[in-house]
Amino acid sequence: MASRTKAIVSATAILMVAFVASRVLGLARDIVIAHAFGTSAELDAYNAAFRLPDFVFQLVAGGAFASAIIPVFSTYATRRGPEEAWRIVSAVANAVVLGALLIALAALVLAPRLVPWLVPEFSPAHQSLVVNLTRVMLISPVAFSVSIVVTSVLNARQHFLWPAIAPIVYNLSTITGALLATTGLGIYGLAAGVAAGSVLHLAVQLPALSRCGARYNLTLDLGHPGVREVLRLLLPRTIGLTAAQISLVVYTALASGLASGSIASLNYAWLLTMMPLGIFGIAVANAVFPTLAEQVAEHDLDSLRRTVHGALRMVLFLTIPASVGLITLRVPLIALLFQRGSFDQQSTQMTAWALLFFAAGLFAHATLEVVTRAFYALHDTLTPVTLAVVSMILNVGLSFVLVRFLQHGGLALSMSIATMVEASFLLVILSRRVPQLVDWRLAAACGKVLTAAGVMGGVIGVLGSRGFIEQTSEMTQLVAVVAAAMLGGFVYLGIALVLRSDEIGAALRALANIRKKI
Repeated sequence: MASRTKAIVSATAILMVAFVASRVLGLARDIVIAHAFGTSAELDAYNAAFRLPDFVFQLVAGGAFASAIIPVFSTYATRRGPEEAWRIVSAVANAVVLGALLIALAALVLAPRLVPWLVPEFSPAHQSLVVNLTRVMLISPVAFSVSIVVTSVLNARQHFLWPAIAPIVYNLSTITGALLATTGLGIYGLAAGVAAGSVLHLAVQLPALSRCGARYNLTLDLGHPGVREVLRLLLPRTIGLTAAQISLVVYTALASGLASGSIASLNYAWLLTMMPLGIFGIAVANAVFPTLAEQVAEHDLDSLRRTVHGALRMVLFLTIPASVGLITLRVPLIALLFQRGSFDQQSTQMTAWALLFFAAGLFAHATLEVVTRAFYALHDTLTPVTLAVVSMILNVGLSFVLVRFLQHGGLALSMSIATMVEASFLLVILSRRVPQLVDWRLAAACGKVLTAAGVMGGVIGVLGSRGFIEQTSEMTQLVAVVAAAMLGGFVYLGIALVLRSDEIGAALRALANIRKKI
């Protein structure tokens, strides 16, 4: 168990460093985009055009492939040997890539008919722009479908470095596209950067795949028991991801009828929410997933319980204060990062309104990342997908109601509420399958985190009320925001130390591993 804990901490360290680098580059990309396009109708068209390629990717592979192949690969590699495991991977990968190609080609042809359903309130000229941008980016779901296969296999083999570097390369490509957009190519430069980045995302991982002993077979052996097991796990998860995409399509359709820039401001706010979610929630969840799969393969449910319990406590310890920080600092943070060029004060206020409601659900998104991977490790994708469909229905229903009162903020709030409900029900169901998962220790840890985060939020709120954060010049604003964030962080850690939070020690060990990896 000690060696596995060390491996998880090491993997988490690698993923956190890579996620930080990727998110920083992603932030740089968004700053360039904000300067060039602000929250304009043109950027709304680009964000809407992203929906169809992303839908194709999530329908064919997305996170579904990893959730299906890692548990099966681990089981066959442990019980039958690597040769049989690689044969299963090859067969499923071939099917996924073929499916992505066919659906992408269909989307390419049908884009002019699909886009009016996606953005019914856009003008004909903007609908035509969405069609053209969609076609440019339709190479990305094909490239990403191959890439997610490679990423999943490398993670199953406990190789995390190059899969973690791939998003960094992708963001560098999109930054290049954003810079090209300012030199005459316009919004098409941004779309081209996305298409090229998806290809590079795959290319940088291929050497690592070769080194880990991959054995590719040109086969579509869909009758193999292992392949059937992957497809059994894959289908419900794909339905769940499709349900999530339906929510995004509804968002886009509803936002297309709101004030110009609503789609863009939602996108900026979500990307800011993804910063801590990626660095903390997704990094921890991805790091523990292969270990969870191995523990299930070995029928070691006691170790599984300890791993999930520890992961939950850590993501809540990290994401709850991040949520409070985003809420209390949202206006000066957005102004500091984006308010220049075409991104004006109104753009800041629109984005801050959406961020307020997205950030409130950050802890639920992080919890969901860990809990769903526990179900996948148990070879159960049906339970998470059932709750995902329920969450989608709740999300869509709330969207139609809340958008009337809160405009685009209502769309963000509906997602947060639906995610909280989904995460809560999944955690209750998992606790029945893994006894003593939710116990007094988890409740006590949450109480300590909420107390420390509440004090932290109060301190930052006092600073804001006295005008220390709201500065006019860019340099003084930078100093004020950084100082407020650092003070809040010190207050949070200080209260956590006083309350003797066990996660302090685990966080320090993770930092020590990060220093070794840098």
